[in-house]
Amino acid sequence: MKQRQTAQIIYEDNHLIAANKPVGWLSQGDETGDWTLMDEMKRYIKWKYDKPGDVFLGSFHRIDRPASGVMIYAKTSKALTRMNALIKDRQIKKEYLIVTERRPLESADSLVHYMEKDKKRNISKAYDMEKKNRKLSKLNYEMIGFLNQSCLIKVDLETGRSHQIRVQMSKIGANIIGDVKYGASKKMNNRGIALHCHSMSFIHPVKKEPISIKAQMPVYFPFDAFRELDY
Repeated sequence: MKQRQTAQIIYEDNHLIAANKPVGWLSQGDETGDWTLMDEMKRYIKWKYDKPGDVFLGSFHRIDRPASGVMIYAKTSKALTRMNALIKDRQIKKEYLIVTERRPLESADSLVHYMEKDKKRNISKAYDMEKKNRKLSKLNYEMIGFLNQSCLIKVDLETGRSHQIRVQMSKIGANIIGDVKYGASKKMNNRGIALHCHSMSFIHPVKKEPISIKAQMPVYFPFDAFRELDY
């Protein structure tokens, strides 16, 4: 029997636990009923602390299934309430790494669009003009390395819309490698996309101290082409 892949835990205290979500894992349950990273973290907590009964774990953000990177859960209801407030007030800084098929025209830029989601098709679109049902979407990007036409880009996300980075980068012709849903030319071998949540930084909800949780850049294609940058 094939052994199930495990997830690397990158931070834990009495209030929060964070893991580097592998490509292909759900961050929380959906209609498929597939095993999730949340399931894995509950299993780990139950085993480590020999907890009887159900384990409490709260989710306040998510990462798309084909992407990877920092995924944080709350271990207490107090932490969950406070982390939800930080998300709502945009007090959590999220930095992503992506690899695109082509270089964007500008090496660094701020993108502002108005996004609308088609829930039935689970697909979002970005528009230049504001309109009812469209949500303001902002991100900042900076090219930090390139190889031929492929480009490693750092993205600072200002708003958290569904598929936001994927849609906005596609809008400017810089499709993320593997993301055929939004215009990439072909799939990746691991069926993921080259989008990785590199770090999340915020004031700890209980300790009230600055914290930055980081998941190192992946070693698989296409990120491995840029590993000499040691980013």
